[in-house]
Amino acid sequence: MEPKVSIIVPVYNAQEYLKRCVDSILSQDYRDFELLLMDDGSKDASGEICDAYAQQDGRVRVVHKENTGVSDTRNQALELARGTFLQFLDSDDWIVPEATRLLVRSMEEYNCDMVISDFYRVSGERLAQKGDIEEDKVMSRQEFASYMIENPADFYYGVLWNKMYRRSIIEEYHIRMDTSISWCEDFLFNLEYIRHAESFFALQVPIYYYLKRRGSLVSQGASITNTVRMKSNIFEYYNEFYKDVYEDKDYADIRLQVYSFLWAAAKDGGVLPGSKKLGEERRRITREEVEGNGAVIGQYRFRRLYEYELDLAAQKNMLTLDEALLLCALAQCSACYSARRLGEIAGVGQPRLFLAMQKLERKKLIAPEKPVKEKSAKEKPADRIESTAEKKERTADKKEKSSEKKEKNRLLLTEEGRKLSGELLRVEKDLYSVCMEGISDEEQKQMEKLMGKIQENMIRFMVKEVPEDEPGLETEEAGERKQ
Repeated sequence: MEPKVSIIVPVYNAQEYLKRCVDSILSQDYRDFELLLMDDGSKDASGEICDAYAQQDGRVRVVHKENTGVSDTRNQALELARGTFLQFLDSDDWIVPEATRLLVRSMEEYNCDMVISDFYRVSGERLAQKGDIEEDKVMSRQEFASYMIENPADFYYGVLWNKMYRRSIIEEYHIRMDTSISWCEDFLFNLEYIRHAESFFALQVPIYYYLKRRGSLVSQGASITNTVRMKSNIFEYYNEFYKDVYEDKDYADIRLQVYSFLWAAAKDGGVLPGSKKLGEERRRITREEVEGNGAVIGQYRFRRLYEYELDLAAQKNMLTLDEALLLCALAQCSACYSARRLGEIAGVGQPRLFLAMQKLERKKLIAPEKPVKEKSAKEKPADRIESTAEKKERTADKKEKSSEKKEKNRLLLTEEGRKLSGELLRVEKDLYSVCMEGISDEEQKQMEKLMGKIQENMIRFMVKEVPEDEPGLETEEAGERKQ
C-alpha cells in the first residue's frame, strides 16, 4: 500500500543534528508516511545513523549516493517518492509532533494544492515565530501571488520545508530543482509549482524549527556582486511568472512591485528582542508527570493532552489557551449561567477567568444574554393599605424573581464565536485518533458504545431527581416557606 506522504530529507555531514531531525519525524502522531533519507556522500557518521534508523523503522528508506549537491539530491528523491503528498525537511531542522497531520488535514479538508505554514526561526537558545499570510480561507493563485509580491525575498515563500505539495502536479509538469544554480533554487521550484497549482491555504501555526547556524548558506550571506548576479538570473523567470498570473492590464499596475524583487534582501525572520527562549514556545509534557493509574491521574493525563492539542489550535486563531477553553466550554455546556460556572467547567480560575472573558468580549466572541423586558405590574389602588402578610409574600416573590433573573443572565457565543469554537472542537477528533492508534474499527465501535453507557451512568448517578410528593426530602428553602 502506497504511503499518503513522502517526507524527503537530504543529508550531508549532519551527524550533530540528524538524530533530532529524524526523531521528530518518526514521533509524528500521523503515521502514514515514508521517510526518504538521502545521504549525499557524507564523510562523517551521517550514513551510519541513517542506516540505523532504517533497521528500526520500516517506513525509513535510505539512499547512499555520491555528493552532487542538495538540488540533485532532492531531484533523485522525487523520482523515488510514492506518496500522494510531499513534505521536505533540512537535516539540521526539526518539526512539532503534529506537523504532518496538520498539513495533510489542511490539504484534504480544503482540497487545495499547497499548504504553507508558519515556522520558528531558531538562533542559539532563542526563537521567534515567522509567518506572513493571515487569510483564513482557500486562496486562488492570483490571491496567493498578491501576498508573495509584497515580500518577494521572504523565506516564508521561498523555502520548501514549510509547505506541503501534491506529487501529481510535480510529476505531471516534471517540476524539478534547477541544479545549475546554488542559491534560491527553492524559490524557483516554488514559482514553477505555483504556476500550475490552483488553490492554496495558509496554516497559521508554527510547525517547523528552522535552525540558523554558522557555516550555512544563509548565515554566510552573499556579497553585493553575488546577490545581483543571482537575482539577475532568476528575475526574468520571476517577471514571467507574474505576467502569466496576471492579465496585461493588471500586470501593468503591479510592474513596479515586481521590480522591487531586484533590491529586496533575503529575510528569514530574524530572532528579535522579546523573542522566546527555546523550549518555552510550546507546552511540555514529560512521561514521568503523566504516568500512573487511577481516576485522578487519568483525568489529569487527559487534561494535559487536551490542553497540549488545544493550545496549538488556539495559537492558530490568535487566542490564549484560557480563551480557547472558555469558548469550548460554552459550546459544549447547555447551562453556563454564570462566569463562576463557566470557569469551573473550563478549568480556568480567577483572575485568569475574568481576564480571558474580557478579551473574548472585546473580540466579540461572547456576549451576555439580553434580558427579556417584563410587563410592569399593575399598581395597587392608592386608598388600599397592604397587609403584613401581603408585604412578606411580595418580598419573597421579589427575591425569587431576582434569583431567577440572575440565573437566566447567561453567557452566549456570538455567531463568530460559534464558528471559531467549532474549529477548536476539532481537537477532540485529533485526540480520538491519537488514543485509538492500533485499535481496529470494530474495537473502536465497541468502545464508543461502552463509553456512551458509562457517560449515561455517570450522569444518572450525579443527577438524582427528587419526587415532589416524597416526604422528608424538601429543600431548606421549601421548608422555610411552609413555616
